[in-house]
Amino acid sequence: MTSTIKLLIAGWKSVSLIDVHGYTSFTLWTCGCNLKCPFCHNWRIASKDPTICKLVSIEDIFEEISASKFLVTYLHVTGGEPLLQWRELAELFKLTQNTVLNSLNTNLTLYGPLKKLLDSNLIHHLALDLKIPPEKLYGVAYSSARTLWQMFLKSLTLIKKYPVRVELRIPVYKGLTRDVLIKYLNSIYSSLDPDKTVVILNQLLGEPIVDPRDKEWCRVECFPPEHLLAELVEVVKSYGFSRVYIKSISGYLK
Repeated sequence: MTSTIKLLIAGWKSVSLIDVHGYTSFTLWTCGCNLKCPFCHNWRIASKDPTICKLVSIEDIFEEISASKFLVTYLHVTGGEPLLQWRELAELFKLTQNTVLNSLNTNLTLYGPLKKLLDSNLIHHLALDLKIPPEKLYGVAYSSARTLWQMFLKSLTLIKKYPVRVELRIPVYKGLTRDVLIKYLNSIYSSLDPDKTVVILNQLLGEPIVDPRDKEWCRVECFPPEHLLAELVEVVKSYGFSRVYIKSISGYLK
């Protein structure tokens, strides 16, 4: 069977040990994003760079996933923001749902597409990016950031209705204070089940390790100190989350 349905992608990694915490995954990068985060190291993918991004049929992608199915638990789709191509993504997830589990990494600002995939029982695992404050990390105009944050909250409330595993990822930069984290955790806590949620604190890195969108921003804010990471871990744990990890260059630290 030949499919005419294609996804705009930047490529894939057949076996990844770091993209879904505790599991192996076939990781696929889709192109395009509705945010312009200053620390983003996938900004060429997010910007649909034609030298990187290509249209590939979902049948061809499925063949690659099938070849790795004995080595991976999840198909993990990240980006960019995969929900910008939600119709095509839904068709891919339909193909793969009897082969692997489906995992989606999303910024959670596209409520409608997310609901359609959840209603179709096509998602088993969600990785959510808690970028706070959004006015600083979304990289868009203040009013747009506030609107997108409200969509994030609406989507988070939606997720609780479905039997999906949740991985909450918090980008950590030098300016992320204890008070800011507490403020935003207070606003989302009721929508999360601590027993079913893994929390990952992602250290934001800059040059020469990664190529961020805004190099000057990262020179000021990236590479947060260890004492800040340790302090923020304790804040998260105080809300009842027992599975809290720091993602470092070498892997995950508990």
